[in-house]
Amino acid sequence: MTGSDPGIQRLRGIHPVLEALRAGRRALHQVRVREGARPRPIAELVELAGQLGVPVEEVEAGKWHEEPPGQIELLAGALPEVSLEDLARAGEAPRTLVALDGVEDPQNLGAIARVAEAAGASGLLLTRRRSAPLSASVSRASAGAIEWLPVARVTNLVRALKQLKTMGFWVFGSTPEGGDDLFSLPDRIVRGDRIVVLGGEGPGLRPGTLRAVDHRVVIPMAGRVASLNVGAAAAVTLFELTRRGRLASSP
Repeated sequence: MTGSDPGIQRLRGIHPVLEALRAGRRALHQVRVREGARPRPIAELVELAGQLGVPVEEVEAGKWHEEPPGQIELLAGALPEVSLEDLARAGEAPRTLVALDGVEDPQNLGAIARVAEAAGASGLLLTRRRSAPLSASVSRASAGAIEWLPVARVTNLVRALKQLKTMGFWVFGSTPEGGDDLFSLPDRIVRGDRIVVLGGEGPGLRPGTLRAVDHRVVIPMAGRVASLNVGAAAAVTLFELTRRGRLASSP
């Protein structure tokens, strides 16, 4: 087994390997460990791989070519994707989906996936074009969080948003200006299933996407910086909507 097969991804680092093994959503082909001392986290990963029946190979230090140097990697298949209908049913109500409009950088996608999973989102909605692939780089940037998030890809984001709206979802678009204060939204619109749509760095949400949004929300900025990067904006928006949704739904 080698990583030269185009269908094989090389997941490197403790967190991506651990979450891929735990989630079990990929085909798990082989764990490779650099020869030498094994700190406890590496030893525990090797033990987990053995419990799951994943072959483990020890590689001589001189033949270990990972850059930057590391100690463990997992050879695995690609993450599976789900249909839009299955994505809408993922998780428990009230559901939160995160839709990305033109986020092409794997580091940004990974950062958003990490935030989304931590905030309790049910899954991600991506486009087939102008969107980063679910690569090993995304898994690493997400610290393995992407391993747990169902992902659907669609050809037309606006059409998908409209379909989800017929299924009871409210669509929130994060914009730098021209929207309602995120921290002052009325209770009636933070209950129930929702989709948070985030645009790429610079261009933001495209005009067609904005027209499909039910509520444009703005993060109030108290400092001199005009805006946040998309990962930070995702964190603020998702955790605030989660917080407000819980308060609005409490007796």
